Order: sequence, then C-alpha cells, then structure tokens
Amino acid sequence: MSEQNQFSLGDNRADLDAVNASVKRLSEKVQLITEAVKELHQNRTQLQGKIEDAQKRIQHILSRLPDQGDGRQLNLLNEVTPPNTPEDDSEPTTH
Repeated sequence: MSEQNQFSLGDNRADLDAVNASVKRLSEKVQLITEAVKELHQNRTQLQGKIEDAQKRIQHILSRLPDQGDGRQLNLLNEVTPPNTPEDDSEPTTH
C-alpha cells in the first residue's frame, strides 16, 4: 500500500505567488541597500580626499613655522617680515 500526497493546484499557486511576492520585495530591498552602500562609499572617498587635502595644508603650515629659537613674529600669509634689530628701534637721526 503506497500512499500518495496530492496537493491541489490552487494551494500551490497561492503559495508560489506568495513566495514570488516575497522574493520581489527582498530583491527591491537588496537593490536599495546596494545603492545606499555605493553612495556611502562615494561619500567616504570624498571625505578621505578632503582629509588628505587638509593634512597637506596643515603640513604646509607646520613646515613654515619658525624654529623655537627664532624670535621673529610668526607670519603664515607669505608676507616677509624682516627680523627686528636694535638699530631699527631707534629714532632716525638728522645730520
């Protein structure tokens, strides 16, 4: 005696439709997540570029700092500031 399970096509069709609908929803969510990940990757790349540029600017500024023993005024705007000498502080003389 063998027993066979017979499923009605109506039940299988409803189950198949439900599975297809679930797969479609999951596929849409995966697509949204994939797009979000791509956007985050682009944002991260842009931020890394900005960080590298800022580090270069900071390094450039630091490279222009005078030695600690240098008594001249700090000038980071590329304007040349001559060092103060004792002769410069005296008033001009008239001869």
